[in-house]
Amino acid sequence: MFIIPDMLERKSFEPLLKEKEELLRTYMALILETNSQVRLVGPSEEKVLWENHILDCAYTLPLLPSEGKVADLGSGAGLPGMIWAICRPDLEVVLCESIRKKATFLERVRSLLDLSSCRVAAERSEDLARRERESFALVGARAVSHLGVVGEYAAPLVMRGGTFLAMKGEKGEEEAREIGSGWKELGFSELRRYSYLLHENTCHYVITLRKEECTPEKYPRRSGMAEKRRWW
Repeated sequence: MFIIPDMLERKSFEPLLKEKEELLRTYMALILETNSQVRLVGPSEEKVLWENHILDCAYTLPLLPSEGKVADLGSGAGLPGMIWAICRPDLEVVLCESIRKKATFLERVRSLLDLSSCRVAAERSEDLARRERESFALVGARAVSHLGVVGEYAAPLVMRGGTFLAMKGEKGEEEAREIGSGWKELGFSELRRYSYLLHENTCHYVITLRKEECTPEKYPRRSGMAEKRRWW
């Protein structure tokens, strides 16, 4: 197991962002409208929301597969999954969110923006995995728990040859090294770390793992076990 560093650049997705800007800003307005009733994100200003959340998630667009089904675990406000659904309508995007009020918000956005290739799974990832095991080309998450914990949630969903993607802070690489070669337990192998400058002198990170082998049948475990008894 090793980490391959790489850079993500804004120019790689900027034309797509410009093409979908109207839809993205409508989505952002819906977040701001709902945020006072259901806490979706921290920022309440349009500029901050655009720069710190919409643009941040857009950096994952070059890492999406060319086709197939992708999932966003713990989707919350739809970050990054709703960005994927808006910018890549050719993909089937599943937004997995177990908190009912947030799932209701995601369904409202999906309906208002007429995102026919997007669906909301109002359930835990363990339940989704039992129905749609190893059928996703990519499974991602943003700011969800320890890298190893979210990796366990994702593993039984990712198909062989697919990718697990995690948007992490600086601790992401430390968490990856903590697990080391143990990722083989879940079927993952090659690990890559991507960095990008969201703001001047502010580096953000995306970590990906490739799924080479099937995940053992014991995963997913019972709901909540990933946090209580870590596998590594």
